[in-house]
Amino acid sequence: MKLFNALGLNLYILIAQLVNFAILVFVLYKFAYNPILDFLKDRREKIEKGVLNAKKADEKMEEVKIKEEEILKEAKKKGREIAELAKQEGEKKRKKIIENTKEEIGQIINQEKEKMRAEKGETLKQAKKEIAELVTLSLEKVLDIKMDSEEDKKIIQKTIKSLK
Repeated sequence: MKLFNALGLNLYILIAQLVNFAILVFVLYKFAYNPILDFLKDRREKIEKGVLNAKKADEKMEEVKIKEEEILKEAKKKGREIAELAKQEGEKKRKKIIENTKEEIGQIINQEKEKMRAEKGETLKQAKKEIAELVTLSLEKVLDIKMDSEEDKKIIQKTIKSLK
């Protein structure tokens, strides 16, 4: 004890402080240390779950990317098919329009030919009529007499037949 006194320590106070320290350690162990350890354990588990979930999410993202690429490829393929079908349909319509136009042009040409034939026939009729009148006038001058219309017609018809 003299040694403790020489160092300036009181043994009773030192024992009391050791008891107080032991009580403090016990209380901290009981009420603080275990809850802190439980909290840290829960926190560690949550972090591990988060990491695991992140890995799963990464795996799912990779799967989604692969599916997305497949869907894009399929969509591009279908788009090309649709474009090809549209092109074929356009080509069919173009051919049909050309065919219809050719038919219409053919009809117009035929109509114009008919008009030309009719006009030609009309022109020939008029020419024959004028020729007949000229023949009649020339015959009148030559014969210096006027014939009746029945005789005129007969002579004109004979003259026209001879011209053909």
